Amino acid sequence: MALKADGQAHAARTMWNCLHAWWQMMPKEKRTLGCADAAIRQARQEIDFLALLPAQAAQAVLKTYFQAWKNCWDGRADAPNFKARFRTALTVDVPQGRDLNIVRVHRRWGMANLPKIGRVRFRWTKDLPVGKRADKDNRITGARLVKDPLGWHIAFRVQTLEPVPEPHQGPETGIDVGITVPLALSDGETYGHGEWLTVREQARLLGLEQHAARRKKHRKPGERTSRRLHHTYDQIAGLRAKAKRRASDWQHKTTTKIADTYGTVVVEALQITNMVKSAKGTVDQPGRNVAQKSGLNRSVSEEAWGRTVTMLTYKLARRGGTLAKVPAPNTSRRCSACGFTTPGSRETQALFVCRNPDCGWRGNADHNAARNILHLYRTGHALVPAAGRAVARRARRVKPATAR
Repeated sequence: MALKADGQAHAARTMWNCLHAWWQMMPKEKRTLGCADAAIRQARQEIDFLALLPAQAAQAVLKTYFQAWKNCWDGRADAPNFKARFRTALTVDVPQGRDLNIVRVHRRWGMANLPKIGRVRFRWTKDLPVGKRADKDNRITGARLVKDPLGWHIAFRVQTLEPVPEPHQGPETGIDVGITVPLALSDGETYGHGEWLTVREQARLLGLEQHAARRKKHRKPGERTSRRLHHTYDQIAGLRAKAKRRASDWQHKTTTKIADTYGTVVVEALQITNMVKSAKGTVDQPGRNVAQKSGLNRSVSEEAWGRTVTMLTYKLARRGGTLAKVPAPNTSRRCSACGFTTPGSRETQALFVCRNPDCGWRGNADHNAARNILHLYRTGHALVPAAGRAVARRARRVKPATAR
């Protein structure tokens, strides 16, 4: 199964690259869905390798490519480009749900039909509308095969009619995200986690990284990467994927608990992309503490604050709750008791001592920041999404010359 799926995924990637080359070659008036479909049909007849990909999956590649250009013209994404062999996630789309014929074998496993692959078994991790549970409002409309360093996975597209939830009656809370304390709530609750890899796994990862670095150092310029080094890279990617999966599991469990408990959750509107920019500077103006900033950037990226906010957004919406964002400046420096911002109040990472002579409040710095976040929401400082959208779009761009 894995070899057949690999062949289809590489054929889909090649199909994308052929479409992109065709787009760049054709004049503007010939860049239509019909002309592209005709080019795909001709390519599948002339190139045997592309015939490994089912016809429906090839049509899905075509629709995805045209949608990528629409997203670019609307300012939601960059222009599509060629997909490299080693830097692209392998995926295969199954656009028709009726072809899957999903059957649940027992509690942990199910089986599905995949075009030109056959009957495959998958781990049953979530209830699916199959058999008597399926109807016109609740049904599986398709699937997508995705390969990561841990192997092949299947994600089903499910159409579900959900009733409008009743307003959540839970209390309000503010959340301060951090590195030492991942999530600190305004009511004093904290959610933390340990290392995503065990001590033995961390030692193995370090050894593999050092081994790969030595091999890369002694490789001659332009020399082809050996199979042994590729195998080492695969082992490194597998350990990192395992850590990412454990982090995602912790985030899902934690955000579900928060969404069940609280009706309104308030977070900071953080510009994470700007926060993790490198501090190396330029040749004329080199940066300071570059190594320390690099380590901080890695820690921020590992916590994946944006993914946590995304999970909270849709889980609260399903339960009738609300997620709000407030401005981030000075939430960690302001005293939540008196409201004054005085220099030097945060003595350590965990301790906040107000320097206002009339206050002198002291407590946990993360809880103080979370209380400030909730206070900003209660005083009407919540940010209103642009044009009523939950996610602000990028500025609308002019269509590139190659797409006009």
